[in-house]
Amino acid sequence: MTTSPRQAESSANAALADLLRGMMHGVLARAENTQVITGQPALRPDVLITDPFRAPVVIEAEYLPAASVEDEAISRLNLPVIGDSRPIEAAVALRYPTGLQNAPDIRAALLAARSEYAVHYKDGGRFPTSGWLTGSVSDIADIIRLASVPQSEVDAAADTLERGIERAVASLNNFVITRPFITPEIARLLGMPDELPTRRMACAIIANALIFHSRLAGINPEIKPLDTLWQSDLDNPKTRIIEVWDEILELNYWAIFAIARDILLQLPAAYETAALLNRLRETALTINMSGALFAHDLTGRIFQRLIADRKYLATFYTLPASAALLAQLAVAKLNGVDWADAAAIGKLRVADFACGTGALLSAVYEQLANRYEREGGNPADLHKAMMEDVLYGCDVMPSAIHISGSSLSGIQPGVGFDLSRLYSMPYGRQSDGGVQIGSLELLRTSSVLTLFNTNDPARRTGSIGEETASQIVAEFPDDSFDIVIMNPPFPRSTNHGGAHRDVVNPAFAAFGAVAADQTEMGNRLSAMGVDNCYHGNAGLASAFAAVAHRKLKPGGALALVLPLVASAGQSWDKFRQMLSADYTDISVISIAAANINEISFSADTGLGECLIIARKRTAADPKDGRIKFTSLRRRPQGIAQASVVAKAILDHPESRRIEDGPYGGALVSVGNEQIGEILDTPQADGGKLSAVRLYDAAVAQTAYSLTQSSLWLPAQLRPLELKMAPLGEVGKRGLVSRDINEPPTRGPFDLMDPSPTSTYPALWNHNARAETRIICEPDSQLQVRRGLEEKAALVWNTASRAHHNVEFRYNSQPLCVAITERPSIGGRAWPNVQFPDARFDYAFALWSNSALGILMHWWHASLQDSGRGAVSISAAESMPILDLRALTDAQLDTAQAIFNEFRALELMPAYLADADPNRALLDRRVLCDLLAFPEPVYRGVRLLAQKWCAEPSVHGGKRRPENAEFVV
Repeated sequence: MTTSPRQAESSANAALADLLRGMMHGVLARAENTQVITGQPALRPDVLITDPFRAPVVIEAEYLPAASVEDEAISRLNLPVIGDSRPIEAAVALRYPTGLQNAPDIRAALLAARSEYAVHYKDGGRFPTSGWLTGSVSDIADIIRLASVPQSEVDAAADTLERGIERAVASLNNFVITRPFITPEIARLLGMPDELPTRRMACAIIANALIFHSRLAGINPEIKPLDTLWQSDLDNPKTRIIEVWDEILELNYWAIFAIARDILLQLPAAYETAALLNRLRETALTINMSGALFAHDLTGRIFQRLIADRKYLATFYTLPASAALLAQLAVAKLNGVDWADAAAIGKLRVADFACGTGALLSAVYEQLANRYEREGGNPADLHKAMMEDVLYGCDVMPSAIHISGSSLSGIQPGVGFDLSRLYSMPYGRQSDGGVQIGSLELLRTSSVLTLFNTNDPARRTGSIGEETASQIVAEFPDDSFDIVIMNPPFPRSTNHGGAHRDVVNPAFAAFGAVAADQTEMGNRLSAMGVDNCYHGNAGLASAFAAVAHRKLKPGGALALVLPLVASAGQSWDKFRQMLSADYTDISVISIAAANINEISFSADTGLGECLIIARKRTAADPKDGRIKFTSLRRRPQGIAQASVVAKAILDHPESRRIEDGPYGGALVSVGNEQIGEILDTPQADGGKLSAVRLYDAAVAQTAYSLTQSSLWLPAQLRPLELKMAPLGEVGKRGLVSRDINEPPTRGPFDLMDPSPTSTYPALWNHNARAETRIICEPDSQLQVRRGLEEKAALVWNTASRAHHNVEFRYNSQPLCVAITERPSIGGRAWPNVQFPDARFDYAFALWSNSALGILMHWWHASLQDSGRGAVSISAAESMPILDLRALTDAQLDTAQAIFNEFRALELMPAYLADADPNRALLDRRVLCDLLAFPEPVYRGVRLLAQKWCAEPSVHGGKRRPENAEFVV
């Protein structure tokens, strides 16, 4: 018997509600119930999901074509639910596939089906903005979890918390004058200098404890609520608060309350204390009444704004959406885990050796708990094992460990636990006279003496002054962790520019370390950084990557947030070689946005970043030698979007290889929005990971073909042969500027203003207005230092006419290579290139400034900064160029003739190469007259130039002139 459409929908709705109850522990999922909407007793939502701790969510479902399902869903928004204090927050419009209508077992069929759905929010938003998501019932359960705590309310709560902290700090600041002994003692407790950011941190810790206090009182009747501790707004409830916190500490929650209690003990019975606590109480109650009750990372979000030493630690807050994306991709790398078995999950080991606020550990916890919950488990059953055995976190800042412990404890506030695995690591000069370098001590050992474990009342005191009594040995065995996930600090020992100019070693200048301490800590790391992927020019991030590799077990998942320079920088070669040799199933995620603030996964870095996720090879794993690159159009804007993006990457049915020709990557979409492309590339045995930040992967496919001595252009059916070779095989690079003029004796020259009669002319700096023609005038001259005449002669022997732009700013500079009329020394921006045949200078300049030459520079460069491609002098040796040795004498003569034609012609900045008539003429002369390619090849290169100019990494968001039109 055929079932009517309405009966079929009712059956599917009932089955859906039943399945959701099994995947979302503790929720009430009711299918087609009346008497659930206040004031509208006859209204019957298809499925209503309620939870004591979250806002109600409704599902309205129809079979395809489901013409009215979105209108139905929208009509349910903001309706009050009987017995719930909050109205319907979000509505899911669900389109069942028609194949379910007559399924004999609707529950089994629905469980196996992939339905279409979209989420509508009461603020008018829709996700996705157009089109539909496609997923299983478990995907729908995931989106419901996230939709019930909207990002807007989480952000509002974070703003509320920050405002409350700032108001409280005003009271604490008064003590600096009236009771000057108080704030130094608080700073001592936190191990931070007595500065404004430290006082903000102290208020944040108290606020965090009050928020958690309010939450605990809501689930434990033995804990007095906050409101009962105040007798009036002018009352100072300090003593009563401490009494309740002592009672809470008898239960546990040391991570949250111990150091907060220690800080509170320092505050006097004064008006300022009453005002501080009153302001933070109002903040705590406001947040706990908001929809962000389960957003346990609120204090973590503002943590980075409070760190006094962030300029040296270079620790940046991992945005929640980025943490969720990385964690989901990392957990997906694990093989063979029975997600229905709590004991099996409890045997996993997850570490973050630079955990900061615990954002990444929290995100992994959520992923593990969600997988268990989808299998019908109660996530609370995991909490004790997660805190005691699974999650390991380390940081050099005690206050960071406090926030991290709070975040993780807050996931299940009603479940107690004993000793956790969160450790504050010794850093700097120690009481025994030696120095320690935090988690990086693990480069040479598996047992580390830590300051204290903040979750153990017998061992941690909260007072930095009592560390000796609370030191414990923490075990971090090699090859023992299933996941190592980190957003490590980025500073480099060699970064002495700008604010670090007068610092001996910026990588170890935190916490007021003196010059001798910095030097000794740097030497300690250098000694430990032998035989691993650490490199001083790559900085601390490469050292943390080495720790991760050492601690990760075969089969385990490596998940890192790294500076984008790790994909191409020469100082990261050993890291990439490690990936190539020891890892499989490698994924690299980057962002093809234009704005510098939009190409990172962290807050406030001002640096391009990438996510690298890989599985450590086991003896049984073949060496597949492939890497999957995903370039996102923009960073995920919320946790719900991050979850869907991760699934789109993981579940993508196809892949496009870089060697398959310029047809683009596999498109990744969310609804109707194209969010990025996936491109599969060879691993290249530790070579550059160049396929990052791609808006159009066809550009990369052509660039790759050139590295293989073939020219394969968009819309061209087959590649053509074009002989290429590394620059270092064809010519010889010049010196780094430090070998030319660095004092006192490394460089034999002093740099001076130019002179028309200079003996030692130099092309040193960039001046975009003066560098619009291939022929450039030297902008400096060199003066020989007394006593260094012989060394000066050796340096001068590296002079040449050809100069390579190693810091090519595509959106303002026209030239990749410049020629000087007579040999000149190349400086910081324009190092020399010498060739065995002087005629090569002309061909090299023509090729390098053509669209194909600029493409090769871009492909070889680091794309860390928008609109700019940096290539170190040593890295330039491996940059593919036209093999000038393969040109005939006739071709070299032609090159010189073309060069003379272009001596006086102006070129536009490179990002306008597609609209520059002189650049188009140069392309034609190089392709057709020098290399003898036919006209269609020239046209293909012009199309390629148009694609390249559209890359965000090229234009960097710079607006094109209105008259900049494509030139064929």
